[in-house]
Amino acid sequence: MLRNSVPQCHAPESMRIWYLALHPEQVLVATGQVGKEPYICVWDSYTVQTISILKDVHTHGIACLAFDLDGQRLVSVGLDSKNTICVWDWRRGRMISMAPGHTDRIFDISWDLYQPNKLVSCGVKHIKFWSLCGNSLTPKRGVFGKTGDLQTILCLACARDEVTHSGALNGDIYVWKGINLIRTIQGAHAAGIFSMNACEEGFATGGRDGCVRLWDLNFKPITVIDLRETDQGYKGLSVRSVCWRGDHILVGTQDSEIFEIVVHERNKPFLIMQGHCEGELWALAVHPTKPLAMTGSDDRSVRIWSLIDHALIARCNMEEPIRCAAVSTDGIHLALGMKDGSFTVLRVRDMTEVVHIKDRKEAIHELKYSPDGTFLAVGSNDSSVDIYGVVQRYKKVGECVGSVSFITHMDWSSDSKYLQTNDGSGKRLFYKMPSGKEVTNKEELKGIQWASWTCVYGLEVNGIWPKYSDINDINSVDGNFNGQVLVTADDYGIVKLFRYPCLRKGAKFKKYLGHSAHVTNVRWSHDHQWVVSIGGADHSVFQWKFIPERKLKDAIHIAPQESLIDSNSDESDSDQSDVPELDSEIEQETQITYRRQVYKEDLPQLKEQCKEKQKSAASKRRERAPGNSIRLHFVHGYRGCDCRSNLFYTQTGEIVYHVAAVGVVYNRQQNTQRFYLGHDDDILCLAIHPLKDYVATGQVGRDSSIHIWDTETIKPLSVLKGYHQYGVCAVDFSADGKRLASVGIDDNHSIVLWDWKKGEKLSAVRFIILHLTTCFYSKPGGGLIGRKGCIGAMGRTDTMMCAVYGWTEEMAFSGTSTGDVCIWRDLFLIKTIKAHDGPVFSMHALEKGFVTGGKDGVVALWDDTFERCLKTYAIKRAALAPGSKGLLLEDNPSIRAISLGHGHILVGTKNGEILEVDKSGPITLLVQGHMEGEVWGLATHPHLPICATVSDDKTLRIWDLSPSHCMLAVRKLKKGGRCCCFSPDGKALAVGLNDGSFLMVNADTLEDLVSFHHRKDVISEIRFSPGSGKYLAVASCDSFVDIYNVMSSKRVGICKGASSYITHMDWDIRGKLLQVNTGAKEQLFFEAPRGKRQTIPSLEVEKIGWASWTSVLGSCCEGIWPIIGEVTDVTASCLTSDSKVLATGDDFGFVKLFRFPAKGKFGKFKRYVAHSTHVTNVRWTHEDSLLVTVGGADTSLMLWTHEMEGHRESRQCDSEESDLDSEEDGGYDSDVTRENEINYTIKALSTNIRPMFGIKPHLQQKEPSLDERQGVVRPPVSRALPQPEKLQTNNVGKKKRPIEDLVLELVFGYRGKDCRNNVHYLNDGADIIYHTASVGILYNVATGSQSFYQEHNDDILCLTVNQHPKFTNLVATGQVGDSADMSATAPSIHVWDAMNKQTLSVLRCYHSKGVCSVSFSATGKLLLSVGLDPEHTITIWKWQEGAKIASRTGHNQRIFVAEFRPDSDTQFVSVGVKHVRFWTLAGRVLLSKKGLLSSIEDARMQTMLSVAFGANNLTFTGTISGDVCVWKDHVLVRIVAKAHNGPVFTMYTTLRDGLIVTGGKERPSKEGGAVKLWDQELKRCRAFRLETGQMTDCVRSVCRGKGKILVGTRNAEIIEVGEKNAACNILINGHMDGPIWGLATHPSRDFFLSAAEDGTVRLWDIAEKKMLNKVSLGHAARTISYSPEGDMVAIGMKNGEFIILLVTSLKIWGKKRDRRSAIQDIRFSPDSRYLAVGTSENAVDFYDLTLGPTLNRVSYCKDIPSFVIQMDFSADSRFLQVSTGCYKRQVYEVPSGRQLMDQAVIDRITWATWTSILGDEVVGIWSRHAEKADVNCACVSHSGISLVTGDDFGMVKLFDFPCPEKFAKHKRFLGHSAHLTNIRFTSGDKYVVSAGGDDCSLFIWKCVHMLH
Repeated sequence: MLRNSVPQCHAPESMRIWYLALHPEQVLVATGQVGKEPYICVWDSYTVQTISILKDVHTHGIACLAFDLDGQRLVSVGLDSKNTICVWDWRRGRMISMAPGHTDRIFDISWDLYQPNKLVSCGVKHIKFWSLCGNSLTPKRGVFGKTGDLQTILCLACARDEVTHSGALNGDIYVWKGINLIRTIQGAHAAGIFSMNACEEGFATGGRDGCVRLWDLNFKPITVIDLRETDQGYKGLSVRSVCWRGDHILVGTQDSEIFEIVVHERNKPFLIMQGHCEGELWALAVHPTKPLAMTGSDDRSVRIWSLIDHALIARCNMEEPIRCAAVSTDGIHLALGMKDGSFTVLRVRDMTEVVHIKDRKEAIHELKYSPDGTFLAVGSNDSSVDIYGVVQRYKKVGECVGSVSFITHMDWSSDSKYLQTNDGSGKRLFYKMPSGKEVTNKEELKGIQWASWTCVYGLEVNGIWPKYSDINDINSVDGNFNGQVLVTADDYGIVKLFRYPCLRKGAKFKKYLGHSAHVTNVRWSHDHQWVVSIGGADHSVFQWKFIPERKLKDAIHIAPQESLIDSNSDESDSDQSDVPELDSEIEQETQITYRRQVYKEDLPQLKEQCKEKQKSAASKRRERAPGNSIRLHFVHGYRGCDCRSNLFYTQTGEIVYHVAAVGVVYNRQQNTQRFYLGHDDDILCLAIHPLKDYVATGQVGRDSSIHIWDTETIKPLSVLKGYHQYGVCAVDFSADGKRLASVGIDDNHSIVLWDWKKGEKLSAVRFIILHLTTCFYSKPGGGLIGRKGCIGAMGRTDTMMCAVYGWTEEMAFSGTSTGDVCIWRDLFLIKTIKAHDGPVFSMHALEKGFVTGGKDGVVALWDDTFERCLKTYAIKRAALAPGSKGLLLEDNPSIRAISLGHGHILVGTKNGEILEVDKSGPITLLVQGHMEGEVWGLATHPHLPICATVSDDKTLRIWDLSPSHCMLAVRKLKKGGRCCCFSPDGKALAVGLNDGSFLMVNADTLEDLVSFHHRKDVISEIRFSPGSGKYLAVASCDSFVDIYNVMSSKRVGICKGASSYITHMDWDIRGKLLQVNTGAKEQLFFEAPRGKRQTIPSLEVEKIGWASWTSVLGSCCEGIWPIIGEVTDVTASCLTSDSKVLATGDDFGFVKLFRFPAKGKFGKFKRYVAHSTHVTNVRWTHEDSLLVTVGGADTSLMLWTHEMEGHRESRQCDSEESDLDSEEDGGYDSDVTRENEINYTIKALSTNIRPMFGIKPHLQQKEPSLDERQGVVRPPVSRALPQPEKLQTNNVGKKKRPIEDLVLELVFGYRGKDCRNNVHYLNDGADIIYHTASVGILYNVATGSQSFYQEHNDDILCLTVNQHPKFTNLVATGQVGDSADMSATAPSIHVWDAMNKQTLSVLRCYHSKGVCSVSFSATGKLLLSVGLDPEHTITIWKWQEGAKIASRTGHNQRIFVAEFRPDSDTQFVSVGVKHVRFWTLAGRVLLSKKGLLSSIEDARMQTMLSVAFGANNLTFTGTISGDVCVWKDHVLVRIVAKAHNGPVFTMYTTLRDGLIVTGGKERPSKEGGAVKLWDQELKRCRAFRLETGQMTDCVRSVCRGKGKILVGTRNAEIIEVGEKNAACNILINGHMDGPIWGLATHPSRDFFLSAAEDGTVRLWDIAEKKMLNKVSLGHAARTISYSPEGDMVAIGMKNGEFIILLVTSLKIWGKKRDRRSAIQDIRFSPDSRYLAVGTSENAVDFYDLTLGPTLNRVSYCKDIPSFVIQMDFSADSRFLQVSTGCYKRQVYEVPSGRQLMDQAVIDRITWATWTSILGDEVVGIWSRHAEKADVNCACVSHSGISLVTGDDFGMVKLFDFPCPEKFAKHKRFLGHSAHLTNIRFTSGDKYVVSAGGDDCSLFIWKCVHMLH
């Protein structure tokens, strides 16, 4: 056994450890590794114990780690392409947040220790400042500005007051304040600064120049320590890590040294640790007499280490990389083999050279001195070994040639006469020394004693190779002959210890981890006390202590760290010679596979794929589902064949167990069962809570789940899923019942520990369990650690079948496959006791002792130390008590489960029986079912309530279906059977067997009457003819039906013609005609008795009276085949005697009921889940009161009571509705369609709104001016006139003050057209909250003032308010996003305080595209969100922690709203396109039920738009047709027809009094109104009319406060309606449709006009904060302009018309239409004489206004290259500049329309206004990122020195004017959605008004001017 030497190493890391972080308390360490699935370990540096393991997020490796100030959180950075940053709550192993870090490598990350939730990261050419809120990390890039160059930052340290210091690649230190660089400290180091460390006194930095510098807290230098100048220094020393505490400094260097420096003796650094640096490390030699080891490496150094004090004694640098080393036997010479084919011999004493010989070209890989010291053998990669004489100054004396590959290992014989070699081809050769002649004679080789053993091939070391692999990944071996052990080193970083010799392949070993990559060499020290191993790529030398076996026994008592000695020594995977043969049952159990071809979870996807087929079939009108229903009544069966310990007493003395997919609670007094039907596939395990009231069950599934449910109420409390693939095979509660452990059946048998109430995974571990070992687990923070039982010298490993803990913590007991009980203390086996013959399958601990059960069918009671057996009970038929519910099949059945309670022992057997053993001896049988094997045969008696089943377990059983529910009789058969049938009189029973024979038995006694054997294949169906039962038809799998005459017992006919095996058979009433189904889906008819084939048209088939109907084919059954018919078969069907209801069973375990005949494809049905896989047969009893079904592999027989349509109980059956939605969704509505089909994109992806073409301005080449072309150099002082102003300034007298900032003051607009339920009251109606674009708006009703939440970076789509009093005024808003990659553009939800606009949490979510609905739970702690992704995912969050609790796909079509019930934290409802679902949150899983419509005649699933709630679990949903559906639980109970005439878009439940407000789309009429107030039951209502003057009112949002109803409409109005007087007060107005192209500000007042696509022109007053007037034009308007005096307004329309209005009266002064396409801009000349009209027909028309309202065109501009964008007049009205769609600006003369070409003249024009986006003066407004999107509008301030622009990304930018430099500096202001269409300054530059495209909103920004 090896023990690691002094430097304590942390073991579980398998790849290289890259990064290390220290916890603030400086005891805990976090390390991260490289590798494919890297993980982070947090461990304690004193005890070297792992506390937490964090994994499953990063790929490739972990680059940096850092703890925060209080050590609760850890941040990690990955090495993947996005350099993902991840924040962990490491104690709980939970990831809090992740985000893509940067496109390039990140070198360092650090928490800001002075402000919580802030981090800084730095790396290649960047530094980023992160803030953590909720679950989202939001970055801000550091701004280098002019202070320093943009360059790579290598390290960080944070200081107070938001100051951050960082070290750069060029040796400067950059100091940051906030995100801005404030100063640089030049040349702090001569080269890159690799490390920076902060302490109380200041900062320490270390760099590539080998210096360590200390700085005070203000970064003033204190001192410099240059390590290159010190005693230990050398040229090229580079500092990689530094740590300063007090007067000690720790320094780590690039050459793997660690120094400690004491400040006052700075030139004497103390070397703590050192190792090899770059290149691989291969050479290792051990001194023959002293405890020294020599290593040599590719870094050209040879080093000598002392094994006693672990120190480096000497170091010497050679010329070449060193590959191998050897020490002569006298210890004087050290030989080194080099990579270039030479070797050097040094004296060990002073490292001086003896010789240097180069005889080879390839690397020398192995050299060895002979034991007598006379020869040195040198093996090279040239495939030869040279022999040199030591005494003759290393003269070459021989050569061994024989290998075909490079030499890998060599060993001398003890007498120095022979040499054995291994080479790369796997050959082992022998040579005679010193001549080098190859030896092949076997006899000669036998007697050789080898002096050492380092070869990897040879008989003695066969065992080091795994059994079945032929790989050569073992690099080195060394034998310790005295200790009889062998140590090996391999490519996986593992050092293994074997016994020597080990002859058989795959020997046992112990293994030790520590190295990261390959271990290149390993050697024993001269005294065999130590093992030295060296790692190739990790450059490390490990020293292990060898603890021989004889000392182990003492070690147990002395070693305090006992657990460590062998903590990582895993046993090997070999099978030893002494393993007992496997027990047959265990063998079967380990081989059972629970994999399915198709899991139930796959059904939705399969249905989607089959949607096309369904559309074609959907045109036919389908039958309704049947009115009748069934309910599970009793189940015969218990899963004992492959499950253990799955049977318990509950608190109330009932018995809980499982079979198929049903959890059963059985009451033995009343003989009744209750069922938990939450599972949908086989349950594999069951555990009971310590309080015996809750049960946990685990099932099979692709992502299998564990349900915890209450045995009293049969309700699920929690569902755990997301970790186990394929299935869960074991679960157990902890002693306090708070935790649950579960084991999966995936290949690794992962073990997961859960906090089941919260549904959280506490930790998980992957483990390969062959059921062969006992493992012990202890649980650190976020990861489990498993330790293997240390079996030690006492015994061999046995298969452990069951385990139980004793009453002291460290004692554990386990039962084995050989019938022993092993007793363990801690990890050690103390003793074993023989308990049973055959395996011990079950154990149970009592207060005073144990009870065990085994395969031998004996239950044994033991005392508390397993010393003696107190009592045994044999389970025999003789002991059965009279009250039993059945018969024992055999004596001593194998026992699989034991439980105690209520004075009894409960026993479950492999044969599927549950027995109750009284302490005094009698045994009662309670429940039984078939044993292992599929059950197919089922027949019901013609007039008694009994049925018969026959199964592959070779039994025929008769069951009583009356309330006594017991098995009446059983008979063992010689073969298994697949079918059975009662004769019409019920006296005889025919049974078909699997070998092709069949027999008839007496139905009462089960004794043989007669048997036949005519066929070879399985008999698949057997049927008596009706009436007298004269004929018996026997169908077999070799595709024949034989007809026998029952009376004469002769075969009278054979039906031929089937092309495949026969599956179903039915007689007609007369007993003449047989209907047959085959496996090839043929439906055939034969005539009895001869078996002549008939063809009958399908119409006739229905008219024939059939005695029974079990056929699944034909037109009557067309509808029973599901959409996914290829994947699954309908295996059985049975028709009731009244021919109304057809029951079917299929391969998915569904039992379905259809109306008969089921014509037309995909009929509607009711569906029931209880069986797990195939339902093999279904039969109605003779009077149709029960349906009996059998499951194939689940061996269960289930009884269902049949509930007729008329007199069914009020409680609803638990059936699922059919798969397909109805075709009718309740009509069409344009608003619904638009909302459903709208495509939300993020701003960053928006493209240009105008169809521009050409080269962007910032990419155009500037044309040289005339002077430049002629090479004229003008004198610097020009006599010419000064350049005129670019812009006529209006406030000339005042000093011009530039605008410094814009602040959002007002927003006119509300997003009502495609969002709903987004206007709410706050503060008892004093404020209202709503949103538009990306701002949340709080509006004060009294003052009309607004305040804004502006943290969203893209459009808000939904808004909700937290109703809980603890969280007043809390708002959640969800936004649009891109893909769900957790980056800044991912969709997110912000939770914020409406009053102070503080963000409380940001939830980045996995809904790609956006979040369309949010809702708070009743307590306010949970938040529900719905996504716009294709799956329409529904997610529940704990928003305060930013934790996602549960998530599930919602529906394949759009979900509009999901809302929590106002009184619940777990129940919510979602509505959408043909969708209503009722959801429950159980733990971390969402369970849902579809709304059931069947209870109301002709109810159809329509598109549902809104939801509201009433008391007693009532739910109201509003539909597209105007009806409101009323649901109780999940069943439709009533429809309020035509609650509105159009779609019901919104509903609101008042919590105060339960009244409900609905809003819809209606035309205003006398009685009707678009808003209605209803009572609690939605019976009576009162309508309100909205006086908006619209044709139809379309209400999108309602909310009710005290006496007021708040309404948001499609037309962007928000209206307050008084409940008493029905008076309407319009609070907010906005344009209904955008874009708002036209914008004009009044020349002298704070008014402005806007004109939009919705055909309205509106006049707004900024001071009054409201709309003063609006005019409807009837056509979409495109542009608008005030005349210079402000008395006239010109409006340009989309259809080419323009209108001039008088402002005072709003009368039309004149209008004209000369063009057919849209008018893009319209302008009055400054002298009011001309009107210029620019259109998209590439023209500008001039009109002379002095000629009056006739508006005659006086001229127009020619040669405009593209459509007009903007126009500006010059101040003297003589020129007009035109910007065009091909990025060209041209100047024309007014009114002639001639183009002005002279650049010099153009440069001297003074413009009246400037709105152009083109021109040299504004090149700087075009950004680098404008490939797809454009700057759309611009406006220069009246002062002429500031410029604002609007672009397609929705940004308003503020520049200085003019800005001729490219990419000018600017400020950005966010708020608008994509596409800003227009922007203007108001008079006096008081405000900027910007108009939005997509958001139809107007933003008013207040200008903040600079002070003088």
